[in-house]
Amino acid sequence: MSCFSCVSFKRDDVMEYDEEITPRSIEDQVYAKLNATMKDNGGGGGNGSGGGEKSNVARSFTLKELAAATQNFKDANMIGEGGFGCVYKGRLDSGMAVAVKQLNLDGLQGHQEFIVEVLMLSLLHHQNLVNLIGYCTHAQQRLLVYELLPRGSLENHLYDLEPDQEPLSWSTRLKVALGTARGLEYLHCTANPPVIYRDLKSSNILLDSEFNVKLSDFGLAKLGPVGDNTHVSTRVMGTYGYCAPEYAMSGKLTLKSDIYSFGVVLLELITGRKAMDFNKKPGDQNLVVWSRPFLKDRKRFMELVDPLLEGQYSAKSVQHAIVITSMCLQEQASNRPAITDVVNALDYLAEQAHRSPSPRPPSLTQFQ
Repeated sequence: MSCFSCVSFKRDDVMEYDEEITPRSIEDQVYAKLNATMKDNGGGGGNGSGGGEKSNVARSFTLKELAAATQNFKDANMIGEGGFGCVYKGRLDSGMAVAVKQLNLDGLQGHQEFIVEVLMLSLLHHQNLVNLIGYCTHAQQRLLVYELLPRGSLENHLYDLEPDQEPLSWSTRLKVALGTARGLEYLHCTANPPVIYRDLKSSNILLDSEFNVKLSDFGLAKLGPVGDNTHVSTRVMGTYGYCAPEYAMSGKLTLKSDIYSFGVVLLELITGRKAMDFNKKPGDQNLVVWSRPFLKDRKRFMELVDPLLEGQYSAKSVQHAIVITSMCLQEQASNRPAITDVVNALDYLAEQAHRSPSPRPPSLTQFQ
């Protein structure tokens, strides 16, 4: 079967999937879709029986298996909670450590997002995307099983730190930013058609033991515009504080919508502040709004820096990172850089963080 970088798939394989839900099992739906996708692209996915090659598709678990893995979804094993539901750590019979995400049965869009995520992560494979191990459908229960990332999400390392918890170093923050950008670059530039993540935020950036990034939660992902189309029109969804202004106002979604969200994450990495913090006074609650005066005045750039860094960084490196952030947060979507340009700039900064400065400065203000 072809790898995804050589495969294109139809827009209706993922978008508006709720219109195609039938009494068939989720597993049959996924295999049928993958098989049709591969046939459409010459991948030879058929095996003569109408099912796709299951070796490349997430495994189907029973509820009993996942209950055993998580000790009956014990509260002590809960490691996260979001709009989709609760996430539990567990261990399969094979010994593999996993994270099990349980659908919130009261969620309005949960089933469609569940289908989209299984499809997306069955087709998309990259070192900076989370690995979907499998899923479970039992009566109304919907669960997803992922590889367990030992350091949890980025937000756990940026704010509300425990007294004995070390803040992230500047070089580690750059590493996280670069890994996140590379994940987006795969979605925007390798996937065909491109994929708009639509839910980039610090809580969806997972970290392994070496602080390598894995993007997670693809239930809101959309296939991007193709041909002469400039955008995808869709109902506005996402997280307040991260949504691009043009998307929030019009529902017009583009790849540049993800760039704006990435700019917010960069701002969180630089400042150590939350994208939205209702514990702060009015005017300071929205991170982007609070940061605007500093981003517009180079003399005030350093006022943005997280005090927990305690000066342990190159001022030039931080200033360049702030320039990148400012470009990503441009109000006009067309003025934001392409993700490949962002990756190149961050790659330079991350490399410089681990060696002596080069006499040749990076071209950070020449994004196309």
